[in-house]
Amino acid sequence: MTTTDTPTTEPVDVLIVDDHLMFRAGVRASLDERVRVVGEAADVDAAVEAAHALRPAVVLLDVHLPGGLGGGGAEVARRCADLAPGTRFLALSVSDAAEDVVAVIRAGARGYVTKAITGPELSGAAQRVAAGDAVFSPRLAGFVLDAFGTGMGDVAIADDELDRLSAREQEVMRLIARGYTYREVASKLFISVKTVETHVSAVLRKLQLSSRHELTRWAAARRIL
Repeated sequence: MTTTDTPTTEPVDVLIVDDHLMFRAGVRASLDERVRVVGEAADVDAAVEAAHALRPAVVLLDVHLPGGLGGGGAEVARRCADLAPGTRFLALSVSDAAEDVVAVIRAGARGYVTKAITGPELSGAAQRVAAGDAVFSPRLAGFVLDAFGTGMGDVAIADDELDRLSAREQEVMRLIARGYTYREVASKLFISVKTVETHVSAVLRKLQLSSRHELTRWAAARRIL
């Protein structure tokens, strides 16, 4: 994820939730100046309490947590539903199992990234989630589209909509909609990050969409991923 995905002037307040102290310390140390860590929690009940007390913009949430009723990160998200939209949840887990991804998204999380993510990438992801975007590690977005795509309606591919986009814009659109970051798209297509940003802006404008999240829903509804 690139540091220019969602520019902002104020750091995003973040609560780190994970049952491993060393991991929480590592996340705290790796986040950059775009993020301000306001607290930590190690289990379900402590996470719910901290989220309500601190009201962070984003909760970085492990999916496998002790405590509560045994529901892990998904339970935390459900018990904090009353904090929306001021507080959003970004799952951060070593697991890339479909059931884990779908469960926490169904509970209300706005994204899911694996622990292979770098500090700068995670900082950018937190910013984007705070702004209302949906963020997924590549390949995980497909689990969400498979689980929720049928609820979006069986919309036929609209040739006139796709015809608004150049061949390169369609390539970029598909990769972004699948959850790839600007930097990853640039690498796959052998173009610069700035060029990717330009193409994304053009795609959103031509399709009359306002965010990457809307673009993912648009592409999924037309089954063109």
